[in-house]
Amino acid sequence: MESLVKDQGFFLALYRIVIGLLFACHGVATLFDVLGGPHGAVPGFAQWPDWWAAVIQLVGGVLVMLGLATRAAAVICSGTMAYAYFVVHQPQALFPIENGGEKAALFCWGFLLIAALGPGRWALSALLSSARTARTSRTLAHETS
Repeated sequence: MESLVKDQGFFLALYRIVIGLLFACHGVATLFDVLGGPHGAVPGFAQWPDWWAAVIQLVGGVLVMLGLATRAAAVICSGTMAYAYFVVHQPQALFPIENGGEKAALFCWGFLLIAALGPGRWALSALLSSARTARTSRTLAHETS
């Protein structure tokens, strides 16, 4: 059990990367008609809400996957999936298993979890922050000497 706690950062990063990648793949499929294509017709440029949802899926998924602006991107992705669930799926039936909204519900709650827990240590933002802190420390040390 201790090793699971010790490796928690690794599992959080792995979860964030997989969820972000899967979400970005949905955006790519919808926008570019690849990877099996969209579920329905390819939306026209700036067509509401399909094109915008696909852009959010692509950009948000990549940001979450890389660990850049993770919390903000995850909140937007979660909200997008909540909108999709309540506008597209829920009017058909109450439960996701009945209305085909399992993916929307799972992505919504998965991104909400990422927003709550943050990106973890294995995120690009943490790496950039470490590099910035080291550069600032070197600059301050150089100026004082």
